[in-house]
Amino acid sequence: MDIDSERVERIIRSTAEAVILPRFRTLKADDVREKAPGDPVTIADTEGEEMLGSLLADAFPDTVVMGEELVSRDESAIALLHGTRPVWVLDPIDGTINFAAGRSAFGMIVALIVDGVTIAGWIHEPVRNITVSAVCGGGAWSKGRRLTIQPAPSLATMTGAAYGHGWRCTEPDPPLVEAGIFREVRNQMCGAVEYVDIALGFRHFMISSRSLPWDHAAGVLIVQEAGGVASFLDRSPYSCNRQDGRVLAAASDEASDAIIGLLSL
Repeated sequence: MDIDSERVERIIRSTAEAVILPRFRTLKADDVREKAPGDPVTIADTEGEEMLGSLLADAFPDTVVMGEELVSRDESAIALLHGTRPVWVLDPIDGTINFAAGRSAFGMIVALIVDGVTIAGWIHEPVRNITVSAVCGGGAWSKGRRLTIQPAPSLATMTGAAYGHGWRCTEPDPPLVEAGIFREVRNQMCGAVEYVDIALGFRHFMISSRSLPWDHAAGVLIVQEAGGVASFLDRSPYSCNRQDGRVLAAASDEASDAIIGLLSL
């Protein structure tokens, strides 16, 4: 299908202006609840997903919408990924913990999936006013500039993030975040921001123990189209239909190989 990437970006930005930013740092106590312990959702998440989904479905007929909040209410909605119609996969606020706490590290994620393949992705950070996007085979872009990731010269100069538990190195034995191998391993508590920073060259890798499609489909494509690499840690290609894998995005093949080699998997 033909994709008007700029039109999608306008829809994302209009949703941010209408729904997300007005709620930022203005949430009331009853605007936040927990889907599960430690997993908050806010009124901005639900309203943002409704607006994004409605605008995208109106702008692109014959597509369907699957969002994180929809799946949290109805797990069977994940089956939309296996249907015959193109699917918009939405995370209206990635980094809800940060958003609810008034911290600016959050983003909006949209991916377009056709026949199980991510053909386009967008990540928008409302506070930094940054959007990065990619269409499969067309490169990654931000503010009209094509993005090209420059690899770090060595592990000692690399910065990144490791989400999940039990990340350990083969040598030495302490956890990855304490091994002193990289310049910095620090989580920003938002995968969307991590993917943007890798694509823009500010950071060099992210490891995640979760592989939910609304968290990764867009970011994986963006990093790949910017010249980086992203796959499951077992080196198999990323697939939005697999939710049991661990994901690694990195600035280069060499960085990816080195990180995988360091981990006790």
